[in-house]
Amino acid sequence: MLAIKNNIMAANAARNLSQSYDALAKSVERLSSGLRIITAKDDAAGLAVRELMRADIGVLQQGARNAQDAVSLIQTAEGGTQTIDNLLNRMKQLAEQAATGTYTSDQRTIMSSEFKELSAEIGRIATSAKFNGTTLLDSSASVSIVFGGATDTITITKQKLTEAGLGTNVLGLSTAASASAALTALDTALGTVNTGRAHFGAKMNRLQSTVEVLNIQAENLMTAESRISDVDVATEMSAMTRNQVLAQAGIAMLAQANAMPQMALTLLR
Repeated sequence: MLAIKNNIMAANAARNLSQSYDALAKSVERLSSGLRIITAKDDAAGLAVRELMRADIGVLQQGARNAQDAVSLIQTAEGGTQTIDNLLNRMKQLAEQAATGTYTSDQRTIMSSEFKELSAEIGRIATSAKFNGTTLLDSSASVSIVFGGATDTITITKQKLTEAGLGTNVLGLSTAASASAALTALDTALGTVNTGRAHFGAKMNRLQSTVEVLNIQAENLMTAESRISDVDVATEMSAMTRNQVLAQAGIAMLAQANAMPQMALTLLR
């Protein structure tokens, strides 16, 4: 029906144009953001799954960083134990030298002086070996490394490698007998230090494997999250092209529909 009061064709064309324009705007938003799901209305279930995955990814990535920090802690501790090991070896060499009967008491006093200084240095290293303010070689306490969740932990046992812990503070080289006794005590001390070094090495290897596994898990979760959340550029570009054509056609048809009442006016002349 030809009418001038209500232009139904223009209203219909305007509604279709509005729909095409909204769809075009959504395609532009998705392509510019790189995301298929931007707000909850885009895909409520997908958004919920994506956010849970993102939380898990964040936990895994932080867990990997925690494990890497633990490796740095162990490297600090192991560096101290290596130096202590070297000092004990030198002390044992001095004890071996003092234990023989070819040296005088004055000469043993000189050896004992160096021996005591080396023992004091062991004590200093044990109390000064720290990581982020945490001492590592002056007690047998443990440090828990958390990764991948509160229940996933690796425990690192600190070592008590002080003078008292190793027993070097009571050793001396003043006589051949005391030097011989020091040799036996130093063997025990070396065993303690090397046991600690072996513990640190084993934990370091385990933590490095943990970092690798956590990074792989995070990568796999990121892949899954990408499939849910990220926009398929090829598909969205096809939809955008279609919406552009529909919007252009809608504008053209709206212009034609707005001209229809003019045809009715010609009949009134």
